[in-house]
Formats: sequence, structure tokens, C-alpha cells
Amino acid sequence: MTTYHIACDLGAESGRVILGTLNNGKLLLSDLHRFNNQSVKDKDSLYWDIPQLFQEVLIGLRKVAEREDPVASVSCDSWGVDYMLFGADGSLITPTYHYRDPRSRAGMKEVLAKVPWETIYAETGIQKMPINTLFQLGAEKPKRIGKAHQLLSVADGFNYLLSGVAKFEITMASTTQLYNPITKNWSDKLIQTLRLPPKLLPQVVPSGTVLGPLRSDIAQQTKLEDVQVVASCSHDTAAAVAGLPAAGQNWAFLSSGTWSLMGVELPEPIINDASRELNFTNEIGYGNSVRLLKNIAGLWIVQECRRYWAEKEQDLDYEVMTHLAASSPPFESLINPDDPRFLEPGDMPAKIQAFCKETHQPVPRKPGPTVRCVLESLALLYRKTLRDIEKITGRRIERLHIVGGGTRNSLLNHFTANALQIPVDIGPTEATAAGNVLVQAMALGHVPSLEQARKIVRDSFNTEIIQPHAAAWNSAFERLEKLFGTG
Repeated sequence: MTTYHIACDLGAESGRVILGTLNNGKLLLSDLHRFNNQSVKDKDSLYWDIPQLFQEVLIGLRKVAEREDPVASVSCDSWGVDYMLFGADGSLITPTYHYRDPRSRAGMKEVLAKVPWETIYAETGIQKMPINTLFQLGAEKPKRIGKAHQLLSVADGFNYLLSGVAKFEITMASTTQLYNPITKNWSDKLIQTLRLPPKLLPQVVPSGTVLGPLRSDIAQQTKLEDVQVVASCSHDTAAAVAGLPAAGQNWAFLSSGTWSLMGVELPEPIINDASRELNFTNEIGYGNSVRLLKNIAGLWIVQECRRYWAEKEQDLDYEVMTHLAASSPPFESLINPDDPRFLEPGDMPAKIQAFCKETHQPVPRKPGPTVRCVLESLALLYRKTLRDIEKITGRRIERLHIVGGGTRNSLLNHFTANALQIPVDIGPTEATAAGNVLVQAMALGHVPSLEQARKIVRDSFNTEIIQPHAAAWNSAFERLEKLFGTG
């Protein structure tokens, strides 16, 4: 039996509408529509153009319909922490703020003045980052929140626009820092602290919840009939982990892209002093599993360098930048990618230069050494993070699975294997779409279990295994530890 499922994968830099064809234990992903997702800057504010993004999704759905395949279902996944507000009439309240909007830091201070960080972590198990939904809501004006009838994540908001059914899927709910993984519901304590209207947050539903058919007007616009909207794994990282070709237990994952999300899959959350002090997060995965992970700056730093150089009429594509980095001398300079200065947009090359100058290192002036500095620093930070994971869980990690758009950066993949000194399994690049589609298939009864879904991924996609060559990386790691003050 052949079944067809649509994954609308919304990323912070781009989006795509992908058709998944499931046949005889194999999954084929067809990339039918890709589009840019660029933030909008208005004076000091940064936000998303949600109406334009939704139009792009509709274009993608129409392209699927043109194929005349009997599509069974559709689901949207997206990045976490940002949210959409809807009025009582179902209309979107604008703007939808970007997590890098400067207001987030003010919101963080506002919330922490009302409730201690230790209490927040004990309630949620989510790491401290100014971008978190909790802190963004701390910056909201009461008048704007007062107008809102529903708050939904971006993915759940898009599923609502498609189906007319407002639910908060659990993998995304857990990223908000408003969800308690022990009680398995919203944190009354934090909601009361923020003085949010009691009904603002909809019901939390499990991954793979069938919301209902496409709204009739959407079905008419897209020419898709008898298609169910599914809350798959709304958080893209949860979808990517569901779509891993993993087997056994002693593995970790790295979702590599704008953000690097590194962690392990566990049966229960770990919420204790050690996980709090090391700033680890407990996010819910498919089947109520827990992804103990850390959010790391990721390729955002390289993306911002590229944007800045393009503004200065030095438009380099990622392939050229990586080639220049590979040709540059190793370990000249290192940064701490988690330094707060690298979180916000701006002149990223100058920020890197300032960090190197402050830490008495050679200052990179050209794209090649700059990009090499970032990639080597990321790989070494992955090593530090993996050691912390082993410390918290008591597990010895023997293999790393890397998925996401960052898998295309072969240089970073090799740096990572060398730094971690374990084999690294690369791919699939579209693990998020694969996971999204397979959770839909499980929801509709076409795939019996997560284990079977991961076997389908192993049988459907070629992956590359990189063996480590660790010479020279140990001394570089000691330098990075000094930058963190742990060496």
C-alpha cells in the first residue's frame, strides 16, 4: 500500500513543502516548494511575516495537488519559542515577534524579578535563554495580551490556520518554558506569575494527534480533498529526532542548522542541580520520550558573517566560504559560540574580532580564517557539551547522529568527528521532514511504531559515517576550556 503525506517544514532561514511517499517500507521525499523566510526589521523591532509564510505554504500545497496523488495528511513543523496570537474571531494579532527581538532580554529580567530561576527550572526543566517563550511573554504589553484569545506556536498556529482546530502539540509545548514535564500540563505557577488569561494556552495534545480535515476554504484553494491535518511533532528538532536512523541506546544527536541542538533521548526528564547548573533542557519527544539537550549558537554565526559580507559587496556562497576555511591554518583563533554577543544580529565578523582581541588571540581579518575559527569553535563546543551529557546521564556515548541542513557542511562534520573522537553518522539532511511524515503515518495507522519508523529511515536514505582523526584536537580543546573558565 502506498500512502502520501505532506510535511510543511518551516525553518528560521527557509521553508519547504515536501511530499512523502511511503511504499513497502521505504520513504521517498519529494521537495516540491522552497522559499526564504526573512525576518522583518521595523525600527528596533524584529518580527516574522506570517501572512507571507502562510501564502508560501498554500503555494506548496497547490503544487502537491497538481500531482494528483491521493494525499492522506499534512502537518507543519517549525522552530521553537516564537508564538502567534489570535483574536476571538480567529484573526492573527500582529506582529509575530522574532526570538532575536531586543525585547526578549527585558522580558527575561522582568520574569526573573518575579520568580527565582531555580523555581522556573524545577517547574519546567528548560535551560535559561532570553529567547524562551516565557521570557518573551514577560515583555508583552498587557493590552496586547488582553486582546488575544489563543496563543499558539508557529507550527501549531499554521496547523490551526489549515484545520480550524487550535491545539498545542506536546513537543512544542515543552519548549515554551511554561510546561511542566512532571505534571504533564501547563505550569499554573508560571502562568499566574505572568498573569496570563487562563484560557490563552490551548489543550496540550500528544504527538500524532489528528486535528481534523483541511478547512473547506483551504481545500478549495489548494485543490486538496479528504486530507487530514495532523499535529505531528510540531517542534522541528523533535521531528528530526523521530526521523533519525538510530538503533540501540548509546548514541547522541546533533540537529545542525541555524541552531545546533545536541542531546540524547531518555525515558524521563533529568531535573536536578547538575542539569540546571550546566544549563541543559528537557524537551518532550515522540511517545513522551525526553530529549535532554542543549541549544548552541550553531551556523547562525556563519550565516550572519555571510550576510554582513554580502552587504559589503563580498557575496560569498557557503561552498566558497567553507573552501576558504579549509584552506586556512588550523586553530589560530577560537571563540565561545555561546557568548551572548553572538546571539543577536549585527556585524558578526567584528564581534568575532573583538572576542579574539579581548582573549589575546590572533584576530581573523578575512573570511577564510573567520569561518574556520567559528567551525573549529563549534566542534570543540560540541565536545564539551557531549562530556556534560555523559556526566549528567552516566552514559558513555559511542556514536553521534548529525541531521539537518548543517550536514551539508562536510568540513564541520569532519571537525566534529575529530573533536568528539567518536564515529559520526551524517544524515539524512531532511530528517525533520522524514520524522514529520512518519509521525503522520503512525497517527493514521500506516506505521506501527517508532522503531519501525526509524528502520524505514535506515532503509530509505544513504548516510555517511566519518571516523575520527583526533590529532591536535586535544590541545585545542584545552584552549576552549580556558575560554569557558573551566580549564
